[in-house]
Amino acid sequence: MKILEELMYTKTHEWIRLDNHKATLGLTDYAQKHLGQIVFVDLPNVGENVDELGQLAEVESVKAVSEVYSPVSGKVTEINEDLLDNPGLINQDPYENWLATIEMNGPLVTSNLLNSEDYEKLCDQLEEEAK
Repeated sequence: MKILEELMYTKTHEWIRLDNHKATLGLTDYAQKHLGQIVFVDLPNVGENVDELGQLAEVESVKAVSEVYSPVSGKVTEINEDLLDNPGLINQDPYENWLATIEMNGPLVTSNLLNSEDYEKLCDQLEEEAK
């Protein structure tokens, strides 16, 4: 399982990369592996406002439909349009194939986020519980 040290993570398996007030979001490697082959992605519209911990997108795999939540509040400034035609790109590299970029409208609330070390512990715990 791949976890990048420079990113922050949510307990619902989204990653976030910060650049000043801009946040780029995507699904983690753990999420894509457990979803299986992703066949459809429903992304937000550019210009749409999202709330912290609110639904950002939906991802459909051959196994299930999963909601993707935003760890930040703000306005969607960009979506990864490549995923609309080829949602399986997330399975190939979930960190390269981000979902959306959000211009944050306030400070980042880090209490809802995990660093790479804590996220790895969470994933290991979930794997142990699944056995």
